Amino acid sequence: MKFQKKILAHKTAITFINAFFIVLALGAKFLFQQNAVYDIGMALASVFGVLPIAIQAYQAAKVKVVSIDLLVTIAVIGAFIIGEYNESAIVTFLFLLGHLLEQKTLEHTRSAIQQLVKLAPATAWKLVGNEAEEVDIDEVEVGDQLLVKTGAQVPVDGLVIEGTGYLDEANVTGESKPVFKEHKAQVFAGTILENGTLKIEAQRVGEDTTFGKIIELVEEAQDSKSLAERFIDRFAKYYTPLILVLALIVGLVTQDVRLAITILVLGCPGALIIGVPVSNVAGIGNGAKNGILIKGSEVMNTFSRVNTMVFDKTGTLTNGKPSVAFAKFYEDSPKDYLSLTAAIESESDHPLGKAIVDYAQQQGKKKIAAINVSDTVVVKGKGMAATADGVRLTIGNKALMQEQAIAIPAAIQQDENTLQLQGNSVVFVAVEKHVVALIGIKDQIRSGVSDTLAMLKSNGIKRLIMLSGDNQTTAEIVGKELGLSEVHGGLLPEEKSAFIRRLQAEGEVVAFVGDGINDSPSIALADIGIAMGGGTDVAVETSDVVLIQSKFENLVHAYQLTKKTVLNMKENIAIAIGTVLFLLIGLIFGYVYMASGMFFHELSILIVVINGMRLLSYHTKSSKLDRNQFVEMEETVE
Repeated sequence: MKFQKKILAHKTAITFINAFFIVLALGAKFLFQQNAVYDIGMALASVFGVLPIAIQAYQAAKVKVVSIDLLVTIAVIGAFIIGEYNESAIVTFLFLLGHLLEQKTLEHTRSAIQQLVKLAPATAWKLVGNEAEEVDIDEVEVGDQLLVKTGAQVPVDGLVIEGTGYLDEANVTGESKPVFKEHKAQVFAGTILENGTLKIEAQRVGEDTTFGKIIELVEEAQDSKSLAERFIDRFAKYYTPLILVLALIVGLVTQDVRLAITILVLGCPGALIIGVPVSNVAGIGNGAKNGILIKGSEVMNTFSRVNTMVFDKTGTLTNGKPSVAFAKFYEDSPKDYLSLTAAIESESDHPLGKAIVDYAQQQGKKKIAAINVSDTVVVKGKGMAATADGVRLTIGNKALMQEQAIAIPAAIQQDENTLQLQGNSVVFVAVEKHVVALIGIKDQIRSGVSDTLAMLKSNGIKRLIMLSGDNQTTAEIVGKELGLSEVHGGLLPEEKSAFIRRLQAEGEVVAFVGDGINDSPSIALADIGIAMGGGTDVAVETSDVVLIQSKFENLVHAYQLTKKTVLNMKENIAIAIGTVLFLLIGLIFGYVYMASGMFFHELSILIVVINGMRLLSYHTKSSKLDRNQFVEMEETVE
């Protein structure tokens, strides 16, 4: 056992020893006409070269796997027995050299992940009172306050509580430009503070940090197997014994041992087995380097076939930070309805509620926290009702007003229509069965969304659909501005999920892009769930693809990358099968022999590995489609 481990541990050295004896033998024959030395040198090269190959074949056979190494071992032993030392020596050298090049190349394809691991912070400066002490990263807990100095790494995910500075976030988000951070700004573990000093409060530590999850998810993705890889594994399981039987039959029928041995050598499906994993690893590595987490090889295959993309509106197509654009109160009253409304909404996590609270604070309403709120009732998807300082308020959309039998005067309905036409979400505030205020809230579309959608369309996405909980009119305003194929408003989370099911029943391959807790059912249900990195934990966890830092434009790169990776896999499979056919045809017509066939066989392995490596440097192709071209294309499709 120790001997086997020692041999395998020195496989690289054995490759060079093998090459040394081959060169020595060739020199003896062609420079000094020493045929005996030539045979001895080739024989020694064969013996040294076959050792690691035979050991690997034996180890595979122990677990009942007939490996490629077994084919080569039998072929080398057969050539050695019939005295073809040159053939056996060259076969072992080419096989070992192919493995060496393959190993070195695969190590290079994992360089992006290795760099991430090396960049993972090991220590942190923890604030204890007014003093900072350096501690191991494992000792940092959620809630700890940490000091980050110029040139140092941010050790955890957290919020800035004091100081300002510029962070290099390229390791995590792919953003090449330094990002300015100030009070309450989000920071990520593994990023580097280029200047300034920050005090941060830890929110996520260890493997829970964004940086830690990048490493974890990419490593998991490398270990997972795609449908193509599983097929190739099954193929190799039956193909290898088939080649053994074929070689045996040919040898018995033709009595040509050399031909049987050559079939064994040329029948090794090395390029076929290595080609697909190399493509997957390189594609996933490229995604990680560009701020895109692709959770597994199977995701690559499915995402490349997506023809319909469905988007949540708030926080996905828009910034997710709506603000009050209009507020009108219809009654003169000593009661401060704005403060009462804000106090009730402060108990909600809904974006519209937060916008009302922010607006009230901007209007100088600073005693919101002092208002007593009780008897709160939340009506899912419609609004809420509560008592604030003894006044019962109903706050929500028109459906809630109708449900509560609250009349809406014609003048207020006219204001509502105007706000909806302007793209506002309308919030009614009612007291004692009559409306006292109307608030219009509008969320801004993310920068670059229109261009991104146009590029997705030009790259093969047939339908771009938006699902929103907002009313249909508001949703259509956003949809029209973005040139979406379909817009559906007024939907609850379960209705969004039902819509995804309908699309799948129609045969569509669906990707859903969202960021909130209410999006997680649709993200999990879709063929490909895509989460914005700045979204909720549950959305990120249930997704197949994560866009770190919520960079919407990365969606194009993710989609193009999966298409390119799958194409690369198919290219590698074609190269591998083409090589086998070429060698077998050449063997039949007498143009290919063992050594030359082995050369082309190992060359094909190197070619598929290099072809897969090209994915590491893949960049998104820019689209020259402008907005008018996109609209014209939409009209043509319709």
